[in-house]
Amino acid sequence: MPTTPAPAAPTDPLTLVRRIWADILDVPAADIGPDDTFLSLGGDSILAVRTAALVRRRAGAVLALSDVRVENTLAEFATAVAARAHPSGGSIAPGLEVTPRPDALAPFPLLPLQQGYFVGQQGAWELSYTSAHHCLDFALHDVDADEAPEALRDALQRLMAHQPMLRARITADGRQHILDPDDPDAIVTPTVYDWREASPEQVGARVNELRERMRHHGPNPQTGPGIDIRLSLLPGGRARIHSATSLLLIDGWSSGLLYRDLLAFAADWNAVPAPLDVDFGDYATTLAALPTTPRWIADRDWWWERLAELPQSPALPLAVEPDAVAEPMMSGREVRLSATRWRALQEQCRAHAVTPSAATLAAYTVALARAAGHRRFLLGTLQLGRLPLHPDVQRMIGAFSTTVPLAIELAERTTLADAARSASEDLGEALAHNLVSGVEIGRELARRRGTTRPVAPVVFQSTLGVDAAMGGAIPEDAGPLGTVDLKDHHQELRTPQVALEARLYEARDELVIGMSAVEELFAPADLDALFTDFTTLVDALAEADGWRIVHVLPQPLDPGHDPDSDTPRLHARARAREVARAAAGPPRDGLEEAIADAWRAVLGLPAGEPVDRAADFFATGGDSLLAVRLLAGLTRGGVGRVPPRTFLTAPTVAALAEAIREEHGTVR
Repeated sequence: MPTTPAPAAPTDPLTLVRRIWADILDVPAADIGPDDTFLSLGGDSILAVRTAALVRRRAGAVLALSDVRVENTLAEFATAVAARAHPSGGSIAPGLEVTPRPDALAPFPLLPLQQGYFVGQQGAWELSYTSAHHCLDFALHDVDADEAPEALRDALQRLMAHQPMLRARITADGRQHILDPDDPDAIVTPTVYDWREASPEQVGARVNELRERMRHHGPNPQTGPGIDIRLSLLPGGRARIHSATSLLLIDGWSSGLLYRDLLAFAADWNAVPAPLDVDFGDYATTLAALPTTPRWIADRDWWWERLAELPQSPALPLAVEPDAVAEPMMSGREVRLSATRWRALQEQCRAHAVTPSAATLAAYTVALARAAGHRRFLLGTLQLGRLPLHPDVQRMIGAFSTTVPLAIELAERTTLADAARSASEDLGEALAHNLVSGVEIGRELARRRGTTRPVAPVVFQSTLGVDAAMGGAIPEDAGPLGTVDLKDHHQELRTPQVALEARLYEARDELVIGMSAVEELFAPADLDALFTDFTTLVDALAEADGWRIVHVLPQPLDPGHDPDSDTPRLHARARAREVARAAAGPPRDGLEEAIADAWRAVLGLPAGEPVDRAADFFATGGDSLLAVRLLAGLTRGGVGRVPPRTFLTAPTVAALAEAIREEHGTVR
């Protein structure tokens, strides 16, 4: 029988965008007028990203985040589409097209946030971990215990064949590559525990023990697979899937893709997803050219002009100094808003013309201001970061996420409505200049402040709207694995160089409010008080009165001390500089010359260019990733080994040479 061809995409931008909005927001196209905003129709920032992806697919126009702000009307969206579709209209990054690399197994660069996580696994910087990872386990009911292990094993193998980044490895000098599907090292087999004969007490103890083990010892793609999947078979036809995934390889959006596809494969032995035409390596290789584009340069200039005005991080009361924490461990707190309260909160957000993410961010900032004792501070926010440079970008597992710093300044007397509008405007403006990542901004800010401490260790993350953007929640039917119960789940997070992080996401029809914190840094009572204040404020957003209540905040705008001061380390570096300053000049011997050669190589300096033996590595253009490469190169080249912490104390050629001599017991 002849098939009916799909209707052609309309050439009129207004009609095109109206149809896309109708598809994404599940609103009749006839009900969408030119002056309706994306937000008023139920859209949010994550759905706006999906809109941009569909615009590229259907019209060939590549939109920037500034084009798809949720406050924009249909007419404004359409105008942006018309401009970007025109040859002279520009795009996110002119000339950047994601195409397959000649060698799919060749090394490719880490994206900025991957670099941050990689550096955070090296053990020198404050709040570092041996593995940066996310743990999740959730309940299964009506499990076929005989078939479930094989179904999960088969599903994982098919998923790893489909998603190349599940086979990725990170090299010692901070690059990544993908293993061939037939490489024995690429094969990951789920671990299965049969606890069906255990008592309820034994089951509880074993599950908790497994959680602790996976929490402390996560997958590290520098030494093996970046994913660890386990299945515990429990009495009464129940089970749990336990997973740990490396943040270097798998971001929040990717985590959703992973579980959707894994459970779909388990439910259907014959499921075959559409193949990916490009992979994360192709995307990352393409983005390596981003800093050469006018749009990236414009975004960088926008941020650099504002660096001097960015405030310090919240001066939360600490139990110990960050550099005194021997082995950081994040603990989690979590509460849920019922489906009824969550729907009411969303309705109030629509009435106040802000997204739920902006409203809950406002609640977080008010709680932080009260806990810190001041009203102006810098937050890190975690964002999707998937530039719509190819239709497959939304379908790929990878570490696409990026961070965006956000300067918060609250009035001494404020309502949540005012705070939410301010947060929405400020975040929208920052996201409009998102081609420069928060990692790059943080490095430059740290360089100017003369610190190696994280400049934004307090973080906000919202994945509200991800399920809708992906076309639905994780399926409930998992074949032999039974029925998925996401309301019975447990999560843990280990994020390097983060002291405190608020996370908001949906589990079925409920809102989950979570907060992770480095346990040793804070007094438990202080964390409990902050979390209670935060969650109480979020719950108040479900009522109209909650938006109108005036909150009296601390009078000081800024903290009485610098919470980001690197006092002990700065004093040590100052002493080292005083010693080195008297002996500044060219390298003095063969060892210093060898170090200077490695220094030039990582900084991209011409061979033979003078290197001052007393120059500070970070002041001369170095950053944390390049520091790791410098030290790795010295070790690999046989020059000598210097611990990263030693290097951070005195990052000069002269000090490196002295440390190597001390390590080998030699004298000058």
